[in-house]
Amino acid sequence: MIGVELVKLARRPRSWVSILLLCALPTLVAVFVAVTHLAPPPGQGPALLSAVLSSGALFPAAALAIVLPVFLPVAVAVVAGDSIAGEAGSGTLRYLLARPVGRTRLLVAKLVALVVYTLAAVALVTGTAYLTGIMLFGAQPVAATPSGLTTSNLAAGATTLSGTAMSPTEIALRTLGAVSFIVVSMLGVGAIALFLSTVTDSALGAALGALAALVTSEVLVTLNAASAVDPYLPTRYWLAWIDFFREPIVWRNIERGFAVQGVYVVVFLGAAWAHFATKDITS
Repeated sequence: MIGVELVKLARRPRSWVSILLLCALPTLVAVFVAVTHLAPPPGQGPALLSAVLSSGALFPAAALAIVLPVFLPVAVAVVAGDSIAGEAGSGTLRYLLARPVGRTRLLVAKLVALVVYTLAAVALVTGTAYLTGIMLFGAQPVAATPSGLTTSNLAAGATTLSGTAMSPTEIALRTLGAVSFIVVSMLGVGAIALFLSTVTDSALGAALGALAALVTSEVLVTLNAASAVDPYLPTRYWLAWIDFFREPIVWRNIERGFAVQGVYVVVFLGAAWAHFATKDITS
């Protein structure tokens, strides 16, 4: 069943179109920055975009910052919202369950397909951004730092947000940590949309419901009056992955972000299973 869902995911043009658009947006930004040689000042615009003119190796992190606030969550919510509701809306869900396929098995297969899509989307954005960054900006060596590291032993490196030098290996490891954090954060979005997909027969309604929850969370994060619930909101620690690019790495918000998203994944996947296991299938 998992293989069938993965094949269906791979054969859907919208899967590839959405990933293509996710990769195209940072590439377009990179082209504009390379042509104009104008990057936003530090602290303004997407994280680390101001540093890519000095080292293209940092552009994957900037690309993730570009797609994370809106485009990546929308893509994940659409795929997750379509998981069950799409089958119900097209009238195929009842026939799927009429075959020797249990509801739990079907839900697990849909979840695996969602995880694969999320991993593929984030990985392709990162890989495309790395190639784009190296081609357009190069990977210039960095100047000496107070720690005594020089351009000769940090060729093709960059600097952290704290101003210390990073070797290419450190850049790769920090980017991998950021990618892992963002994937887990998007799985929190997917879990909400997957639960709503078991509640409604409208794939669009499930996706919009998940996005409405995220927008509400973003609004509450900015309100001082909501400070009591602020640490538990799904989007509260989305940008904590930036702390991987500080020296030393600030783990406090990263750990909290993993924990909060883990709770959302477990709670909403459990709710999705509990509802879908007892739901009357009429379509």
